[in-house]
Amino acid sequence: MSSRASPKVAVLMGGPSVEREVSLVSGRECAAALRGEGFDVVELDAGQDLPEHLARHAPDVVFNALHGRWGEDGCVQGLLEWLRLPYTHSGVLASALAMDKTRSKEAYRAAGLPVVESRLACRDEVQARHVIAPPYVVKPNNEGSSVGIHIVHEAANSPPRLDPDMPETVMVEAFAPGRELTVTVMGTRALTVTDILTEGWYDYDAKYLPGGSRHVVPAEVPAALFDACMEYALRAHVALGCRGLSRTDFRWDEARGLDGLVLLETNTQPGMTPTSLSPEQAAQCGMSFGALCRWIVEDASCDR
Repeated sequence: MSSRASPKVAVLMGGPSVEREVSLVSGRECAAALRGEGFDVVELDAGQDLPEHLARHAPDVVFNALHGRWGEDGCVQGLLEWLRLPYTHSGVLASALAMDKTRSKEAYRAAGLPVVESRLACRDEVQARHVIAPPYVVKPNNEGSSVGIHIVHEAANSPPRLDPDMPETVMVEAFAPGRELTVTVMGTRALTVTDILTEGWYDYDAKYLPGGSRHVVPAEVPAALFDACMEYALRAHVALGCRGLSRTDFRWDEARGLDGLVLLETNTQPGMTPTSLSPEQAAQCGMSFGALCRWIVEDASCDR
């Protein structure tokens, strides 16, 4: 970043993904917090004219508050590398790996981390027959925020009917029963464990609507399980090559003890909305939302 008194930060938000509305909320919250921390902030709705906007505003650093495809999968990171603009969160490779659920699972397995059985399958094949034994989950291979998820229960007599806008190739993975846990990693430090309580599946609405879920932080789980979540999240962060802030989600089947803990996925750009998990964990560790946003900006860099 520049050494001038009030560094200019361009906050990228919105964009063309299915998570546009959540990104707008995240971006506005972060922009307001950064202004409160003394930064000169410009808010940019990321479209095809983004390079022109960045050239005109000439920021010292880019705060990437985009969610979903194009913003989280290495695309905008590649543009910012090309422009030699320091940016927040993970770089090109880590972003692409984490967004691709199949390849991220391969990285987890190589690092000795526990994951469930999964495979890629053609959408038509998934709708024609059970490609693995129920119960299982069908999801896009490269979307976040529980977008497009279908749960096929054990008693299902027929395969699922998928949404027309589901991609041609989808991921099918064994259903992991139990509690939903998550851990934020901040640089080289795992913050804490949150237990996410919902009435059903932790879907898009549960994540982002007020009252959609209840968070117990720190999670009231056995110490050994708590420590394993912290360790696994940090190892996942390293295995994918993440930098800055990341959040790794788990499922834990209490009946199986430590053997019942599996990784679901790592989010390289955790949500920064009023109901988001990472700011809540930072607050539990004594860091205000403004201080967290400041840390994220000061951690920004280019990979090359």
